[in-house]
Amino acid sequence: MIGIIFQFGNKNIEVVVDGEKCLFRAGEFGGLVPIDNLKLSYQGVCREFPDLEVRKDWREEAIKRFKEKMKAFKTEEERVDYVVNDLKKFGYIPLYSQKNGFRVKRFK
Repeated sequence: MIGIIFQFGNKNIEVVVDGEKCLFRAGEFGGLVPIDNLKLSYQGVCREFPDLEVRKDWREEAIKRFKEKMKAFKTEEERVDYVVNDLKKFGYIPLYSQKNGFRVKRFK
């Protein structure tokens, strides 16, 4: 299990990669939720997947593609790298990461 803390505006967002699961927490007291429970930006999804712009089920298809992409990676580290690089494109700033059983690392 690897956790990453991002800063987005004045909020801290936690992303936890546990095997093939990717969970998100958008507050200090909120629980971890899968991507299915997140509010996705239509503009962000269309920027990532231009072919979904004309589809009515754009949200469901974007979630499906994200899950398939996460399953395609072999290790948690590859999944974390993908999530970090993907969220950086949308203005999220990675601050810290911690692998289960290891010390916290600060992103440079």
